[in-house]
Amino acid sequence: EQRSFSLLRESGIFVSLAKILKGNPRCAVKAAQVLSEIAKNEEMKKPCIEADLVPTLIPLLESTDQEMLLHAGRAIGHICYDNRELQEELVKVGVITPLVRVLTDYAESEPLVHVDLLALCNLADLDTAKEALTRTKVAEQLVKQLRRAENHERLEIIFEVLQALAENDALKVQLVEAGVQEALSEILMRLQGSSQAENTCIVKAASDLIVSLLLGGKKKKKKKSILTVQILKKINPNIKTSPGFAIFSAAFTVNRHIYGNCVRMVQLGVIHQLLDLLEKHVESEDISVQHAALSALRNLAIPAVSKVQMLEEGVAERIQTLLRSEMPPLQFKLLETLRMLADGQADAAEILGQDPMLLNRLVQWCSANNHTGVRGEANRLLASILHHNRSQEVVKAIQEAQGVKHLISMTTSEHAAMQNEALNALAIASEINLGTFLLKESQLVQSLHKLLQDDNTSPEVKYNSMGLLCSLLNSGNFILSCLQRPARRGAAFRILETLCIDRQTGFCSILFFSL
Repeated sequence: EQRSFSLLRESGIFVSLAKILKGNPRCAVKAAQVLSEIAKNEEMKKPCIEADLVPTLIPLLESTDQEMLLHAGRAIGHICYDNRELQEELVKVGVITPLVRVLTDYAESEPLVHVDLLALCNLADLDTAKEALTRTKVAEQLVKQLRRAENHERLEIIFEVLQALAENDALKVQLVEAGVQEALSEILMRLQGSSQAENTCIVKAASDLIVSLLLGGKKKKKKKSILTVQILKKINPNIKTSPGFAIFSAAFTVNRHIYGNCVRMVQLGVIHQLLDLLEKHVESEDISVQHAALSALRNLAIPAVSKVQMLEEGVAERIQTLLRSEMPPLQFKLLETLRMLADGQADAAEILGQDPMLLNRLVQWCSANNHTGVRGEANRLLASILHHNRSQEVVKAIQEAQGVKHLISMTTSEHAAMQNEALNALAIASEINLGTFLLKESQLVQSLHKLLQDDNTSPEVKYNSMGLLCSLLNSGNFILSCLQRPARRGAAFRILETLCIDRQTGFCSILFFSL
């Protein structure tokens, strides 16, 4: 084979082929076919480039002979594959226009469409190609091909092209105007319920494309919201009963900055479909559906108006069926979703804070050593419940579930946000009825002393630490305990000494007066 390649290079065949392509129309098709076969070999590409065969082939893409278009397209594709410099040159000399023309004029010619899509796939990553494509009708033609595609290979190529084009704002709008969202809905409807690996890949590709259509870009927020609503309006209602819809919903709601997405999805009535999917797949080893559905629910719960409706529809109670899951990624997503539901909602926090099963599971996860994310999120949810519902019943329920010790441990977190959340939650608890109980937690005074003494502690954490101290000092039992027990008395006075050195005069006065 190497000998054959060497002989071909030495024979001058490339110069001869160039002459035939330029000046012998009767033989040009066969010459293009020969060239397309030769250029398949990596070692033959360089001689093709050196013979200037690419500029010679480009005009042939204007031909009306389908066989010529096929072989010229293949030859160009083989020569320019994985050669960015040549690909940029192709765009510069105007290859985009004939490629889109072929896709338009010969939309039902499978071989030509295949070659054309491969060419677009190779060029679509180039910014210059995207810019050139904005001046064509490529969006319409790609959506047509997306609807016509019957095999996985064709769908994968089209999705790859669409994914690249969706990075461009102008093309993104053109795709939506061409109805790409309806085509995606049709595909998801067709593949719903399928367990084949190929179909799962297509569903994922469709979801990834939706995410790309909804995220990023430099469009104004108003325009982006309009684009989102255009997409949402075209969702086929029947899709809401399929596992793919969970992924579909997660994709639509993933942009947290466009609250309209979330509100619109809730108004469309997707909550119960997502909850049904969660319950149906709760025992499944494949957690992709549960994870996607929880992601959607978590994002749907961001706007306050959506939280209220979701609570009325029983989301807080129903998603707790996942509490028995032993899969950390699912546990983390569940905790994150519950925390978003409780954010700013006293009713939600009350529901969660008086559920013994949830609180017991939370306390277990607060000490999870195998997954720091789950442990951290469980602690944060516990603090959030206290923060958003200050009822005596909730405080008592958390106390009985042994949750307070985890909040005290949380004050030593390496993350200032978590420290503040824990300190605020403990201050609330102490104001209600935990002042006496906190006395049993000897670690608390030492933790507060350490926070106040440490130069690296943020001002906000120090402030909240002193706020907790003031709250505790309103309890005579706390003061008496500090004075009666040498260890705590020493720690308390060390705190005061630290505050005096730091000149925290306001708090010092309160603390000294209390003591």
